[in-house]
Amino acid sequence: MKLHAVVSDLETARVAAENGATVIQLRLKNTPTGEVIDRGHAFRGLTQRLGVPLVVNDDVQAAIRLEADGVHLGTEDEGLEDALDAGLQVGLSASSRAEAESAAARRPAYIGAGPVWATPSKQDAAPPIGLRGLAEICAAVSVPVVAIGGIDATNAGDCIRAGASGVAVVRAARDARAILEAIDAAL
Repeated sequence: MKLHAVVSDLETARVAAENGATVIQLRLKNTPTGEVIDRGHAFRGLTQRLGVPLVVNDDVQAAIRLEADGVHLGTEDEGLEDALDAGLQVGLSASSRAEAESAAARRPAYIGAGPVWATPSKQDAAPPIGLRGLAEICAAVSVPVVAIGGIDATNAGDCIRAGASGVAVVRAARDARAILEAIDAAL
């Protein structure tokens, strides 16, 4: 849970996993379930070969069909009960203390908190919560928190010092080794 590499292409997933990403999170926004499954088989094969857990973003049925390790659900996504019934680890999104407390009551494996900083990789993201908002979320819940949004090697350590258990990166996924070094230096 230390470093989620949020990816949409197999080469980035490979580079991230080979450089230490502890979770590969497949994010194929606005993609039909059948296509997520079709494309996801290669990601599943890669993660199994490298011994890295695979989490599917937003799509419980695809996660189940791919035999993924988990699924990450946003605040508007459905399927929590199906995911839990299938034995998937579930991550839930939160962009405020209230959302985090509500998410924690649903007993997820982790909460994805953010965006910490503005990010061009998610056009519909909530306003940035900053390190103060991240720290508030981390203090409010007993569930591990994974920070997301505008994170790279220069600020990953700040997220850990604010209380996060790990970080999730999109644009910086290929820089996994440097991000892990920053996280380890903050621990």
